[in-house]
Amino acid sequence: MRVPEETKTVGKTADVGYQIGVRRTLPCGEEALWSLLLSPEGMTAWLGGAIELEDGARYTLDNGTTGQVRVYKPWSHIRLTWRPQGWARPSTVQVRVLAASRGSTLSFHQEHLADGAARATMKAHWEGVIERLAGML
Repeated sequence: MRVPEETKTVGKTADVGYQIGVRRTLPCGEEALWSLLLSPEGMTAWLGGAIELEDGARYTLDNGTTGQVRVYKPWSHIRLTWRPQGWARPSTVQVRVLAASRGSTLSFHQEHLADGAARATMKAHWEGVIERLAGML
């Protein structure tokens, strides 16, 4: 049964619960942006610590966040589970760098968020992450 448009909740899907996508085009090439994302400083900025990027690798960060790398395709995307302390279940985060006419677009997409409040929190989080990474370029 289809839900009428007026009763849909922003960011809520039938399959993955609440989700958020944040992206911004930055004035640098894809190679420079990937290099930043994969550096220890860059990984700390977006993930909370440096991890081994290998399909299936599990990680635990100093702040207690746990997860597993689901997909790592160099120069394409990273997809991993991400579960900060206190969350009932992990979410899935996908990071992409896309070619743009004036630089490169950095994209974060997160799904399996608990509710609208978690979605709003993570929207602000990813916007802040992009701002920090932009300042590191």
